[in-house]
Amino acid sequence: MKPRHSFASKVLLILVFVCAISISTVAQGSPRLGRLMVERAPNFGWNLAFHLEIDGRPVATIVQGRHYDGWVPAGRHVLTVYKVPYVGYAEPTSTTVNVQPGWTYVFTAMWDSNLVFLHRSGVLLSPGALWQLRP
Repeated sequence: MKPRHSFASKVLLILVFVCAISISTVAQGSPRLGRLMVERAPNFGWNLAFHLEIDGRPVATIVQGRHYDGWVPAGRHVLTVYKVPYVGYAEPTSTTVNVQPGWTYVFTAMWDSNLVFLHRSGVLLSPGALWQLRP
């Protein structure tokens, strides 16, 4: 009985090592990600939405009561927003973010002079800018 028990133990041990090596290989090969969140300002407007693109690729159209929350690969990215519906003068605005792995980046979409722009949350605002954000 001992040889069978010994053989089964060796096979199980080899299987455990193979699984451990494959898991560590997958973990090393996975992309390093950062979190990106885009919120709407409270006074953005009930009848307006904005369209979000990351590096020129459409990501989301954010309407009232919604936000974007997603993971992006580490590195430099260009975030572009423009208003929806696309009537009148609606030039897109862009901002650049350098995403670090494991970090969270929060932006607030604001509306001013017929333009939508992204403001980095956590950045201090002037008293006038705070007054304009009131609901």
